Amino acid sequence: MDDVVFRSPRKRGRIAVFLSGRGSNFMAIREAVERGDIDAEVGLVLSNKPDAPGLVQARAWGLETLFLDPKLFATREDYDRAVVRELEGRRVDLVCLAGYMRVLTPGLCQAYEHRIVNIHPALLPSFPGLHVQRKAIDWGVRFSGCTVHFVAAEVDMGPIILQAVVPVLQDDTEETLAARILVEEHKIYPEAVGLYFAGRLEVRGRRVFILEPGA
Repeated sequence: MDDVVFRSPRKRGRIAVFLSGRGSNFMAIREAVERGDIDAEVGLVLSNKPDAPGLVQARAWGLETLFLDPKLFATREDYDRAVVRELEGRRVDLVCLAGYMRVLTPGLCQAYEHRIVNIHPALLPSFPGLHVQRKAIDWGVRFSGCTVHFVAAEVDMGPIILQAVVPVLQDDTEETLAARILVEEHKIYPEAVGLYFAGRLEVRGRRVFILEPGA
């Protein structure tokens, strides 16, 4: 058996959500926090877009928000170093990517190893990257879905936490398949974040084990 390399803390924590658009998964996470399904608070919503609808909604809810302008930084590394400073200053425990359209640098991934999660609208390791619904339809797969995973320096290659499966119908378009997948995203992303703060995620090698409550 692989050695344990990480176990999520059992504690009430602080979440930072990164988004570039509407952030529907951010809204699903926030609703789960409000219901008490996630033992954490949303301590920051960060965006690289000043007018991102998710950022606007976060402000309307009274959450702390931050627009960090990429144009003010010479390199991606400089930008992500500033991101790390903002996270550390707010004692963030977990970063949730929710439609954040920037590739994280290795420095940020290292600084928050096993403390950044993302949801991808395909069944990883199949179809990483962009336009994944089109790829699924073009390849003729019978099932697709979504994956919550820890973020690593390689895009869409971190350890898998949860997955959900949906059928790919013969008359599906990118839009219809994406809509069916999004319903499942809104279920498993908050569930994975809840498991994180319940101390029930354990990484062994590249596999994530879900522990029994109280284990």
